Amino acid sequence: MKTKAAVAQNPPTAASSVTRKIAVLAMLTAVAFIASFFKVPVISFLKFEAKDVFLLLAGFLYGPIAALGCSIAAAVFELPFSTTGWIGMIMNALSSAAFACTASLIYQKRRDILGAVIGLITAVAAMSVTMLLWNYLISPLYMGVTREAIAPMLTTVFLPFNLLKAGINATLTLLLYRPFLRVLHMVGYPVEDHLADSKKATVLMVITSVILLAACVGVVVYLNVSK
Repeated sequence: MKTKAAVAQNPPTAASSVTRKIAVLAMLTAVAFIASFFKVPVISFLKFEAKDVFLLLAGFLYGPIAALGCSIAAAVFELPFSTTGWIGMIMNALSSAAFACTASLIYQKRRDILGAVIGLITAVAAMSVTMLLWNYLISPLYMGVTREAIAPMLTTVFLPFNLLKAGINATLTLLLYRPFLRVLHMVGYPVEDHLADSKKATVLMVITSVILLAACVGVVVYLNVSK
């Protein structure tokens, strides 16, 4: 295990930095793929999974291009195990990319706790709105129904589900990001932590997490009441 002093005395070369980056991204993609098998039924045929957390961690570490690449790779790896084939793969890639790329793009522009919070909240909205369009255009192809039949489901099924899914994943990302950085440092893959240790940052993280979780609970209540 490398200490901070050891890392400072022996800074990584460009080649080793690229190797470490590839290793971390490959690991996060693999974990995202594994997470895709642990699905929790939410409403109708839609199920929650936490894979987007790990794809967003990749984006927070290395930017939106990394998030996009990992999102596509994870969707491709899921293809042999999917019941929706290529259409499902495209939907998975679009959903994950809309979430992870949006948040990481904003965080790349402002690398502090406020940038992370703004990025996560924007990502929740971006994924939810984006998937409304793609659910309307693509879902009829694998559900075997007309777009007229899909239209009423957009606001009663797809929108609440995507808000719930993105909200939970945003909350988990906010809570797990810094512990994940500490784990990377412990195993010899130090990454700069832009979320400074301060009471203000901690309070903002806690408040944002509570708000996002409260919003998720509200969606669950809505889903149960509207059945």
